[in-house]
Amino acid sequence: MAAEGMSCAACQEVDDEQRYAQLDDILTQYQGVQGALIPVLQMAQAIFGYLPDAALRRISTALGKSYSEVAGVVGFYSFFTTVPRGRHLIRVCLGTACYVRGGKNVLAALRSALRVEVGETTPDQMFSLDVGRCFGACGLAPVIMVDDDVHERVRPGQLMGILDKYRGGGATEQDAAQSEPMREEE
Repeated sequence: MAAEGMSCAACQEVDDEQRYAQLDDILTQYQGVQGALIPVLQMAQAIFGYLPDAALRRISTALGKSYSEVAGVVGFYSFFTTVPRGRHLIRVCLGTACYVRGGKNVLAALRSALRVEVGETTPDQMFSLDVGRCFGACGLAPVIMVDDDVHERVRPGQLMGILDKYRGGGATEQDAAQSEPMREEE
């Protein structure tokens, strides 16, 4: 058992049996509740990190919905995924301001650096790459989000430093100064 406050991948591993037990507890609480599908899907994705087919089938049975209805909701909303994601989700804004100010170049550089396409995860399961249409930070374009951190005015040359921060390699002070996550008060 890990010491209190320690975090490691092995310590956070939970087997599938435990995950499905958690899901079953949630399903018991939400059976017969109107509008339960989306909240249950969100909780299931939080448990598994994505929505495996077996979980979708279990949800459909427990909530009395057809599998096609459940799968249709998952396919409609972009925040649901049926493929495992990496430890860090990188989203590149391709809204108008970000696109015009170089978002497409940032995306191309990330695709090259990570050697993945949009919607894919790196072989080491460290990063998943996705796009968004607007993050509401148009004046700071181009913008990327890594998990919940917003990086502003990103240029392709800064990406390795940003990625290193999330790999645990630590970026140089210059990289950090040029692309700090936005603070709440900004």
